[in-house]
Amino acid sequence: MKNLRFLLVSMIVTVSILSMFCYGCKEEVHPPNVIFFLVDDMGWSDVGCYGSEYYETPNIDRLAKEGMRFTNAYASCTVCSPTRASILTGKYPGRLHITHAIPIRGYKRIDNGTGTPLMDADYVMNLPLEEVTIAEALKLAGYATISIGKWHVCDEPEYFPEYQGFDKNVAGDGHGATKNYFYPYYNRWRMAEGYPWIEWNTITDGVPGEYLTDRLTVEAVRFIEENKERPFFLYLPHYAVHTPIQAKDSLIQKYMNQPGDTLKGHIRPEYAAMIESVDQSMGALLGKLEELDLADNTIIIFASDNGGHGKWTSNYPWRGNKGNFYEGGIRVPTIIKWPGVTNGSSICDVPIISTDFYPTLLEMVNLPLMPDQHMDGLSLLPLLKNEGELGREALYWHFPNYIGGGHPNPSPPCGVIRYHNWKLIEWFEDGQLELYDLENDPQEKKNLAGENNEIAKDLQQMLAGWRESVNAQMPEPNPEYAKEQSGN
Repeated sequence: MKNLRFLLVSMIVTVSILSMFCYGCKEEVHPPNVIFFLVDDMGWSDVGCYGSEYYETPNIDRLAKEGMRFTNAYASCTVCSPTRASILTGKYPGRLHITHAIPIRGYKRIDNGTGTPLMDADYVMNLPLEEVTIAEALKLAGYATISIGKWHVCDEPEYFPEYQGFDKNVAGDGHGATKNYFYPYYNRWRMAEGYPWIEWNTITDGVPGEYLTDRLTVEAVRFIEENKERPFFLYLPHYAVHTPIQAKDSLIQKYMNQPGDTLKGHIRPEYAAMIESVDQSMGALLGKLEELDLADNTIIIFASDNGGHGKWTSNYPWRGNKGNFYEGGIRVPTIIKWPGVTNGSSICDVPIISTDFYPTLLEMVNLPLMPDQHMDGLSLLPLLKNEGELGREALYWHFPNYIGGGHPNPSPPCGVIRYHNWKLIEWFEDGQLELYDLENDPQEKKNLAGENNEIAKDLQQMLAGWRESVNAQMPEPNPEYAKEQSGN
């Protein structure tokens, strides 16, 4: 029951809040503010500080100069909903059973017909209210909380941000994309002929020509201004740079007039313009923090929810893209600025994953850890303070579903483990294994499973043991496919 869990958490947090006051004095120690800036579908090298020479991101680059940049940061999945759920809960998607991008209004991808050897494993359509999200933990500690932008971890309205620890929700529901980046942001479509029409306005008010990324930024700046006297948690999951690829004409023209970076696959002016608008959003937040004298007491986390879409960008130098589990689909740009703690321009190559943000934030703001909640995450404080290692040997991914729709080289059902520098992919359709040595072959060009069979089998057993430990759901054989193949 969520009420019982809330009571227990509330008691723990209350004790911690009391410790935020100076003993024997009346002056309160102001906890640090938190901004979580999440970009949708941004590729690993779509940022200047990660190597792009075409996309211009001076404000995100500045954040890297003021904080720590991670080179082995991973999303918990190659599509959005599972990663977002893991950020909010500190749990792996396989444990949550949120293993697929949640489709629109109950149209679950389960009926595979005769087209695939396996049936999609059943998956959860709503982030359970029993989970104590990072927003709820911070709210109990007195933080003002807001979610501005893409939510996409539910199907039904009773699971929207305002029921998951956020004081206010702007532009977030179960949809994974806006129909239009320019006002009016009207979205009307149906899954197929015969299905009912689905209607939604990302934001219902605005002025003609208003750009969604800019509007979300205005809302974020307003929230900072309104809560400058108290600690706040601003969760800003932008819809950009997810499709549809739409940008402001002035920025598109700018990139049309300069050469693309063909080596890295950064060649599309519309996409580059979308990235620059995201960067301008970061610049507006940094500027407002400085104006209000809050910059030195505000933690900022910048990340992407999965790799870049292969049709619109390249995840150079990695193989793969959004929709598969090669490095380009799951390794993402990640920067953390913790004023007074992290050294500017520092770089960390220790593997981290989306589940780690929850316990990290709790320790950053001096709240007790909640190991029963964020059980799959580790606090990154040893890395951020340059005081040691995480002591973790392996990271895990679980995808018992089919991607479907519009992604180059989409992944069939699989499981993945990264153990030190070894990476194993197990394909559930036929049990085939791919093994890569990421230290010597970071681009995953040579499958070593055959010549390192013992290592591959050991990692496969570790992966199976982990699945059992988290009660991960598995796909079942598709009887219709078997009938078709046999000719019956």
